[in-house]
Amino acid sequence: MCNVKDHSENLDMFIYTNFMKSHCCYDAIPTSSKLVIFDTTLQVKKAFFALVANGVRAAPLWDSKLQCFVGMLTITDFINILHRYYKSPLVQIYELEEHKIETWREIYLQYSVNRLISITPDSSLFDAIYSLLKNKIHRLPVIDPVSGNVLHILTHKRILKFLYIFGSMIPKPRFLQKQISEVAIGTFKEIATVQESASVYEALTIFVERRVSALPVVNEQGKVVALYSRFDVINLAAQKNYNNLNMTMQEAIASRACWVEGVLKCYPHETLEIIIDRIAKAEVHRLVLVDNDDVVRGIVSLSDLLQALVLSPAGIDALYS
Repeated sequence: MCNVKDHSENLDMFIYTNFMKSHCCYDAIPTSSKLVIFDTTLQVKKAFFALVANGVRAAPLWDSKLQCFVGMLTITDFINILHRYYKSPLVQIYELEEHKIETWREIYLQYSVNRLISITPDSSLFDAIYSLLKNKIHRLPVIDPVSGNVLHILTHKRILKFLYIFGSMIPKPRFLQKQISEVAIGTFKEIATVQESASVYEALTIFVERRVSALPVVNEQGKVVALYSRFDVINLAAQKNYNNLNMTMQEAIASRACWVEGVLKCYPHETLEIIIDRIAKAEVHRLVLVDNDDVVRGIVSLSDLLQALVLSPAGIDALYS
C-alpha cells in the first residue's frame, strides 16, 4: 500500500504533463499574429530578405504545381547555403543570389528527409511538444485539416509562454523549488562554444555540424562574453554582410543592427522556478549556465525544460530517442 506522501508527490510530478494533455494547439494560438508564406518559385535571396523585413524566423512553403505545403524555409536553410557555397569575400555566392527555393530544396533534399511535419489545431499541446522534440525541429505548423490552411506556427517559446501565463491557475509542482544542479536539466558535456577571435564561417560550421541553435562566445580565459544565435545569422542578410564570413565573432557581434542585452545566464544554485521565470520573461530560447567566474558550464534550453516538465514524467525521452 503506497502512503499518502508518495501519492501526492506522484500527482505533483504530472501537473504539467496533464495540463498540456488537456489543452489543444488551438488554445495556444494568439488572437493576432503574423504569418508569411513563400511560393517555392521565389528566389532564395528575396525570401531571406522577406523573413528579415517581416521579423519572422521561418515560413511555410507552397508548391503551386502540387497545390499543397511542402516544407518550411528557416534560418537553418540560410546557414546551410552560406556554409556550403561561401568561398571568400571576393566571390559572390551565386547560389544565394540566383537560386529559387525549389532549386535549393532539390539539392538539399538529396542529403536529408525534408517532409513537412505539421499538427492539427485539435491535437494536444502534449503531442505538439513530443513532435517538436522528437523531430528536433523548432517550428511546427498548425494546419486546418479541412481547408489545408496554415493557421499558426507553434514554437517551444510559444508553448512555454502559454504554460507561464495559464499555469498560474494550477498548483505549482514542488520540484520547481529544486536547484538546477540537483535536477540536471540541460546540456553539461561537450558544450559547443566559439572563441571571440574565430570567424563567422567557423561559427556556421559549428551550427551545421553540432546542430545547436546558439553558441556562447568566449574569450581567452573561457569567460562568456556574448551569445551568437542562429537568428543573428539572418541579420547578415539584413546588413548584406553575408559575403564577408571571414570577419571575427567580435566584429559580427559589434555590428549587430539592434542592441542586444548581455548574455542571459543562470547559476547551478538557482531553482527551476527562477530559471523558467527568467527564460519566459526575457522570451529567449536558452540560458547559459555559468560558474562564479562566468565560465560556461552548461546550456539550459526550452527543449530541455519542456522535456523535463512535460515528457519525462510521462516516461517519454523524445530528446534522446
